[in-house]
Amino acid sequence: MGPFHRRRLPVAGMDELGAYRVLRVRDDVEAAAGQFAMLAAAERWGGGEDERPLFARAFSVARQAGGESHYLLEDVGPGTKRLCELRAGEAVDVVGPLGRGFRPPGEGRRALLAGGGVGTAPLAILQDELGAGAAIVLLGFRDAAHACGAELLRDARMATDDGSVGHHGLVTDLLAEELSGERGPVEVYACGPPPMLEAVRSLCEQRKVPCQLALEAGMACGFGACFGCVVPCRGGGYLRVCVDGPVFDGEALERIEEHA
Repeated sequence: MGPFHRRRLPVAGMDELGAYRVLRVRDDVEAAAGQFAMLAAAERWGGGEDERPLFARAFSVARQAGGESHYLLEDVGPGTKRLCELRAGEAVDVVGPLGRGFRPPGEGRRALLAGGGVGTAPLAILQDELGAGAAIVLLGFRDAAHACGAELLRDARMATDDGSVGHHGLVTDLLAEELSGERGPVEVYACGPPPMLEAVRSLCEQRKVPCQLALEAGMACGFGACFGCVVPCRGGGYLRVCVDGPVFDGEALERIEEHA
């Protein structure tokens, strides 16, 4: 778990990656695969009379290299638009890294990474930790512009909704194919939108394959105070994505709802 206080850090650069941007921040605090940080531009946020947001945004750490932390962004609203505008020399306020990350696969099992959209981010740093060739990688995107996000990882099989790159369909089609194959025991690691994660959870439950799911959720605080990111757990009750996750064992979850 990283520091809970807000750290003002310099932006090292912003890289274009098709429909996405990769924000590079100079940071000497180590993050584990699956952890996230709460990010806000230090100046000129662009919301309200004083141009300050009510909340920061949560982003998975996509990579750490050369004294930098990298975050995968997509301009989908005022908050993300402002973050995408950041350039080298500006500053960003960071809280984190936060949350519980991925665990290594069980003995004798090979990692199988399945990502959708910006959910590719935590799988990139996980692949770095596992090492070259240690994992099977399956990624799904909306179209060719978004499929450029696959460049964060190595040796990925891809699916796109419109068929412009790779398999015409869903990444879960590729996952079902892999789980039906003869590669030997695997452990699935997945991150993406809620419908995709629910499909992954259900597939793994049916095939009795262990899975670790990194949930995406809107968060107000990032450290368990607001209870705005709860998800139902198996057997009753709720878990907080920010502190109990964002990575959960699939068998611990009753279902993955749209808001998660």
